[in-house]
Amino acid sequence: MTQAPARIGDLVADIDTPALVVDLDAFEGNLKKLADFAKASGVKLRPHAKTHKCPAIALKQIALGAVGQCCQKVGEAEALVRGGVKDVLVSNQIVGVHKQRRMAALAKDASITCCFDNAELVTQTGKVAQEFGVTLGALVELEVGMQRCGVPAGEPVLALAKQIGATPGLKFRGLQAYYGTAQHLMAYEERKAAIGRASEAVRTTVELLKANGIACELVTGAGTGTYEFEATSGLWNELQAGSYVFMDTDYGRIAGKNSNRYTDFEHSLFVLATVMSVSNPGFAIVDAGLKSYSAEKGVPWVHGLEDVEQVGISDEHGKLKLGPRAKKLKLGDKVMLIPGHCDPTVNLHDWYVGIRGGKVEQIWPIAARGAST
Repeated sequence: MTQAPARIGDLVADIDTPALVVDLDAFEGNLKKLADFAKASGVKLRPHAKTHKCPAIALKQIALGAVGQCCQKVGEAEALVRGGVKDVLVSNQIVGVHKQRRMAALAKDASITCCFDNAELVTQTGKVAQEFGVTLGALVELEVGMQRCGVPAGEPVLALAKQIGATPGLKFRGLQAYYGTAQHLMAYEERKAAIGRASEAVRTTVELLKANGIACELVTGAGTGTYEFEATSGLWNELQAGSYVFMDTDYGRIAGKNSNRYTDFEHSLFVLATVMSVSNPGFAIVDAGLKSYSAEKGVPWVHGLEDVEQVGISDEHGKLKLGPRAKKLKLGDKVMLIPGHCDPTVNLHDWYVGIRGGKVEQIWPIAARGAST
């Protein structure tokens, strides 16, 4: 890991840049808001660690009532368990004996659950679990609209659930029913309708399992854009929202229930950059580019500065355009940028710098950075 870009007690102006900065007031408010919502709705909360990749944040979520974490990669699960998380769902298909053995090894120290949409994978994973003398939780991944992983509702799920139930080393726990592409549908009613359609697939499948004497302990899924629909459906009993802790411009573009802006959570994650050149009148160049934030959703938004927008991007530079109402930027000024997509942005950094009241209050390592296997 690189050296941390700041020390506790430093002024924000003294943070070395580019740096990944967390506004602790907004961050803590986001954590509490979803935790309170889950409790009031009578559903469990299992936040997605693919967003933050940080055991310190995971433990804060668990302290507020989360039952554990989910993640997409075995490497992320390893970092979480090493960091003290005792209940992890790997919400993905884990293919290959090497990965399966790493996952099974974790089950000696934590409760580990994984997903299946293939009979061959059930057999392989069961053999590895027996080899390690552990039992892995198992969910059948249900296709609810993503057209990615998962099997169709009804009989295909029943067949896999029966196979899992008959496989030593595995324990059938329920359904993985995550509709990721619904999260960023622009209109509130569009998102609501998408989860309504997914609900039919879930309901049909749960009823079929019940009719065949198979208990469905978990129906888990949901994300930051749709969590309220799953929570109030009467079907999902666990929420996997991840981006709510930070937000990004992609979520900032979708509409809320009663407005054109999504206001459920606040932006708390920023890339702090320094003005490094003002030689071109009307523009400023900052020291944060593609190696500091994800740009597949577009250039970042400039936070807290009137009439300033980012208009260009390269590996190590960002180009800001200053409009007629903009305050003139000087060499060395600090600028806060809101990334387009928080998850891959986090994966570019080794540290979070938590700030409050103009000072550095927390430094957290991003322990699962680069955990791609």
